[in-house]
Amino acid sequence: MSDASGNGLPMQTPGRRIEVLDIARGLALFAMASYHFSWDLEQFGYLEPATTTQGLFKIYARSIAASFLFLAGVSLMLAHGAGLRPRAFAKRLAMVGGAAAVITLVTIFATPDSYIYFGILHSIAAASVIGVAFLRLPGLVTVLAGVACLVLPQVYRDAFFNPAWINWIGLYTIPPRSNDFVPLMPWLGPFLFGMGCTKIAVKTGVTARLAAIGAGTHAASRATRFCGRHSLAFYLVHQPVLITLVWTASLIAPPAPVDPRPGFVAECETGCGADNSAEFCRRFCACVTDELISKGLFTPFVAGDIAPDTDPRIPAIAEHCTALSAEP
Repeated sequence: MSDASGNGLPMQTPGRRIEVLDIARGLALFAMASYHFSWDLEQFGYLEPATTTQGLFKIYARSIAASFLFLAGVSLMLAHGAGLRPRAFAKRLAMVGGAAAVITLVTIFATPDSYIYFGILHSIAAASVIGVAFLRLPGLVTVLAGVACLVLPQVYRDAFFNPAWINWIGLYTIPPRSNDFVPLMPWLGPFLFGMGCTKIAVKTGVTARLAAIGAGTHAASRATRFCGRHSLAFYLVHQPVLITLVWTASLIAPPAPVDPRPGFVAECETGCGADNSAEFCRRFCACVTDELISKGLFTPFVAGDIAPDTDPRIPAIAEHCTALSAEP
């Protein structure tokens, strides 16, 4: 993902890859695959609902995304820090952007209610275009810009950014529904960190020393480096393979039926928590769940057969529960 074309050699060591970076990409890919495998297990009912969207799993997922974006920034600076090579840049951007478009199309059909329209690849493609403006700037300036990207969504958000055509900037007040959403704010931050740190590393000779480090010839090292060099292909292939494995296992040993209520409540509290207190969200989501169940709407709502914009009973329940939850 972070080096989709397999390029990204340091300018000062032509013909010599930085093998430790290939190792880093490969390890990030393996971590991503492990998280997606857990997500697949949850979707098929082998794990409790919302297991992979909270707690340590949530931290794990965000750490993986940050590592990919950081490495993407490293790759951009190594490949073009001495001067933008338009043809190579356009080729890499087309590959990443094309893969992102494929993922969007596939998920529109596979999961239409939460399809991926600005996932990790979309974010890397957009960050790469923005990153061109930072190629000639001092590394410290780029790092500080990365800090600003992390801080901005913590101090400023506006409902103007809620519509889907603009929420990918990341300054929304209502989190969108998507199975993989990586908006520019704050995720442009790790990308710029990667660029800025690499600029400093090139000037101080760190990249030259890294290029001189061999990664070994044993099978595990070779396999990891191979995956790191072909990260885009790995990204596109791994999830269909994992889903097929879990689906096959579900035919042989089906999971026990799972109560959808805990997962629904957890997802509700996550969405509510962006603008409300934890106590309010706890009362509100419990109220909504009880009301939906008492009116026989819970199952069709969770299944997507009814929605707030098609069934006026849903907004009425939300309004009722908002009033009750706001009471001291």
